[in-house]
Amino acid sequence: MLSRVEKFEVALKQTECDAVLVTNLKNIYYLTGFSGTEATVFISKNRRIFLTDARYTLIAKGVVQGFDIVETRDAIGEIVKIIADDKLQKIGFDDEISYAYFKMLESVFATHELVPMTGFIEKLRMIKDEQEIATIRKACQISDQAFLDVLDFIKPGETTELAVMNFLDARMRQLGASGASFDFIIASGYRSAMPHGVASDKVIQKGETLTMDFGCYYNHYVSDMTRTVHVGQVTDEEREIYDIVLRSNQALIEAAKAGLSRIDFDRIPRQIINDAGYGPYFSHGIGHGIGLDIHEIPYFGKSEEPIEAGMVLTDEPGIYLDGKYGVRIEDDLLITETGCELLTLAPKELIVLK
Repeated sequence: MLSRVEKFEVALKQTECDAVLVTNLKNIYYLTGFSGTEATVFISKNRRIFLTDARYTLIAKGVVQGFDIVETRDAIGEIVKIIADDKLQKIGFDDEISYAYFKMLESVFATHELVPMTGFIEKLRMIKDEQEIATIRKACQISDQAFLDVLDFIKPGETTELAVMNFLDARMRQLGASGASFDFIIASGYRSAMPHGVASDKVIQKGETLTMDFGCYYNHYVSDMTRTVHVGQVTDEEREIYDIVLRSNQALIEAAKAGLSRIDFDRIPRQIINDAGYGPYFSHGIGHGIGLDIHEIPYFGKSEEPIEAGMVLTDEPGIYLDGKYGVRIEDDLLITETGCELLTLAPKELIVLK
């Protein structure tokens, strides 16, 4: 099996570029395993150069394999000196950089053509290898357990949304996570109708819906899950809405497999909500990729491109009734050739906390 760098080099040969300058630290971690805060990578058809400063040289020598490691505080200047005789013409670069950094590149590489490599490494990152999958699976196990534990923590009339957020964060760290993968969405009652209602000091009351969208970092990779519970009691309408969202979520789990078009990945669960008469109240996309970032390509709209085995995608339908409540259920799915593996295994039956 090709290493990540070898896959990168195969992809590089299919472009017009002679070399690529990598400055995005998550892309650098993906290619090298280095996770410090200062690094630059330069890969051409005959060179692999890793540059960092003296704070990280020993760390780099311990984890970065197959690269010439250069200690410097002037990475770009050092690269220019090293490649002076390589007859390179077109140099690609990570395009999520500051304008000032780009102008510096233009000046330093004045005799070269700079080519923005939009999504070049991110497209390689879409397909996870076995190590990445195992790591994401562990991150999901941590968030699964934290969800089970938070159910006993919530006390109607006493516990605030912020307290739930802090409990989930602390519990996942106790279970081995290095941190939260994003700002948790903890929203109760009328606030649960806000798809991105971040935690507030509102007290969770009986008779309310509580949506918890959260996840963790484990060894650099993320989990991302949502569960909605009811507190104290549940109305017939709330039970119906929950069932529609759950059926939508489950329909995608049953349909997802390599070869399914991206437009159908969104259409299949959305159709269930549309048919139930709540289409206008499902106001966001069905999901996204996850990995080193909480939001990665692919995203889902009208593209006929197929999803592929090895992608890890979220499945997160929701219905949001303004001024009343909302329901969202989100899972992480590993796409396979014949179906998908459900990575988030926390219970999804309607839960009513007393």
